[in-house]
Amino acid sequence: MDDRELLTGGLANAGAVVRRGDAVERPAPPHAGALHGFLTRLRAGGFAGAPVPLGPVADGRERLEFLPGEVAVPPYPAWALGEEALVSVARLLRRWHAASARTPFDPAADWPTEFADPEGGPLLCHNDVCAENVVFRAGGAAALIDFDFAAPGRPLWDVALAARYWVPVLDPTTAAETDRARLEVPHRLVLFADAYGLPPGDRLALPSVLEQATAVCRAFVARRVAAGDTAFTGYFEAYGGWVRWDRLQSWLAGQRPLLERELRA
Repeated sequence: MDDRELLTGGLANAGAVVRRGDAVERPAPPHAGALHGFLTRLRAGGFAGAPVPLGPVADGRERLEFLPGEVAVPPYPAWALGEEALVSVARLLRRWHAASARTPFDPAADWPTEFADPEGGPLLCHNDVCAENVVFRAGGAAALIDFDFAAPGRPLWDVALAARYWVPVLDPTTAAETDRARLEVPHRLVLFADAYGLPPGDRLALPSVLEQATAVCRAFVARRVAAGDTAFTGYFEAYGGWVRWDRLQSWLAGQRPLLERELRA
């Protein structure tokens, strides 16, 4: 009898992540050794919002603790776009950063560079806090999963990457096309920064870091599309290709003064 349960969500490992009882089996990232050591120390330090490894990598796959709860996957449910979810993700991210800051990691490890902070930083950032990588319980964000892109960086960089998904940071045309026109970017970005407890200097810098993070995400997509990665090419073509990216980047640059003013206030 096959006791596997296929876990859906995400693009990179679609169809390759399964649950067996209390364990999740998935493709192991190249930095799994360093990551597993970090996750083990993180749990030993009292942070329960991330899975722990359940043994060494075998045949290119890792086994991690299954964290029960609800994960939002497309088409996203209404609660995942609500302000309560937005606030709880920001608070979970702050707890993650506090725990990460006191947990040693190997700076010489081969951490991935795809979404890494170009300036580096003092703690291990998640770098992919999208809806599919957050476990909710009782209506609030309780844990982070999928650390394939974790790398050293600044907390502000991780905040910007997470805000892109959860605000979400979309130009008005794209927001209307995806039925999210009602979600006001300035208001929700301020709400995210408030819930996280972002300090004044970082609040003022957030709009420009958002632009930088968007450019990094675009470059990531460009590499995957150029490589013919079918998990990305279909999604890319279906959602407007470079026209949508160009529009977003142009809109973000024009919105910077407004976003800085709102965040300063």
